[in-house]
Amino acid sequence: MEQNAASEVTFHHEPRSDSVKRIWKVFWILLIITLIELGIGVLMYLLDLPDDFRRLALKGTVTILSLAKAYFIVSVFMHLGDEIRNMIMTIVVPLMLFIWFIGAFIYDGNSYKNLRNKYDPHFKESTTPKKHGAEHETGPQPGKQ
Repeated sequence: MEQNAASEVTFHHEPRSDSVKRIWKVFWILLIITLIELGIGVLMYLLDLPDDFRRLALKGTVTILSLAKAYFIVSVFMHLGDEIRNMIMTIVVPLMLFIWFIGAFIYDGNSYKNLRNKYDPHFKESTTPKKHGAEHETGPQPGKQ
């Protein structure tokens, strides 16, 4: 009643043709979405749009397209789309909380920076770099001309 161990172990697995077709379909979808994102990025660079609604709309479009790509990658290549709903919620809900935490920390940090810039006259935080030594210049120095 001894069984042959080699008959129970499979070392070579032929992929099903429908899964291969699904992978190629998702590949082409991801490629098209990526090309659209790159096109929008080049368009924003070439047009040099001011920070108005059009620029924010383009940035929002790129964000939505990136989320769509993440969905396809997680659903197909990480096989989360084939799982039961409870397993998906076990992964997605903590991820959404993590994204909310990141947004809350960014908002809080920006609020702190703005309040500090407003109420502390000796402290000005900026995102643009200053010239070397510019913070110490108060006018012409005696003996230097």
